[in-house]
Amino acid sequence: MSNILVLSVGTRNKIIQYFKKELQGKGKVIATDMSRLAPALYEADAFYIVPRMTEPGYIEKILEICRTEKIQGVLSLIDPELSLLAENKDRFAEIGTCVIGSDYEVCERSLNKWEMYQWLEEHHYRCAKSYVDKEEFFKDIEKGEAKYPVFVKPVCGSASIAISKVYDRETIELLFQHNEGLMIQEYLEGQEIGADCYIDMISGKLVSIFTKKKLVMRAGETDKAESFIDPKLNELLSSFAEEMGYRGQIDIDVFEKDEKYYISEVNPRFGGGYPHAYECGVNHMKLIVNNLEGKENEKQEPGYDEGVYMMKYNEISILNGGRENEK
Repeated sequence: MSNILVLSVGTRNKIIQYFKKELQGKGKVIATDMSRLAPALYEADAFYIVPRMTEPGYIEKILEICRTEKIQGVLSLIDPELSLLAENKDRFAEIGTCVIGSDYEVCERSLNKWEMYQWLEEHHYRCAKSYVDKEEFFKDIEKGEAKYPVFVKPVCGSASIAISKVYDRETIELLFQHNEGLMIQEYLEGQEIGADCYIDMISGKLVSIFTKKKLVMRAGETDKAESFIDPKLNELLSSFAEEMGYRGQIDIDVFEKDEKYYISEVNPRFGGGYPHAYECGVNHMKLIVNNLEGKENEKQEPGYDEGVYMMKYNEISILNGGRENEK
């Protein structure tokens, strides 16, 4: 039996559906959220309404659910919770639950854009030049080593929240005056790419990659995309993911400019565009279940079709009462 607990499920109905399909007959999918109006809850075999993750006693509540439901693997679908799980992975291990994800240090580095930039520079991966000191940026502008437009964004942020495309010094001064924890990042004009990757929890090897060209974005997530395969890119991503030390599911943003690949950001969790990969036959739920059963996954060569499009659209869920399957 492989019972899986998915935290902070929100509107990620497809993720729950895919896990249920994989576990049919050999385990349950349990979900949590702080709101009863999170539609993905109602896809699970059972669900729990939990406090906000910042409230005292939150992690104890999650551990209690793991004990009650005999959970073998736990993962989260939101960025702030990844480090919290990683920080407590030994406590989960003590009760027989595996945290499906990367170590604390790796999660923290991934969610801090400045730390990620420094690591990429030190390890000689192409990336967008970045600054936390606006005066350094202005000096580079004067020397002709930087140019407008640029992105101004929070050092720690997700879902493209509070990101501004800026064309002049005055706007940068204004943004830095009214906000803390900002950085300036070179604007890379090119094809944006998303990569859904699985790094085996046992071997630490990247065993599965799905890449797509992002065609339309909405609220920081991929709205329309097209599948493609480039062995050169896959080699770069394997090298990067393994050197960084990721584990489990990760979502990598890449830019292609002048036939060169630049690593942008990493979400060490299922990205919003993962259903594209699954529907093309790239089943990372199976890889997770294998690892929970103690089986090491072999490297899979990309076997999906190129030129397959994903197009998101809106759906609704109607709820009457909202206590079905709640525990």
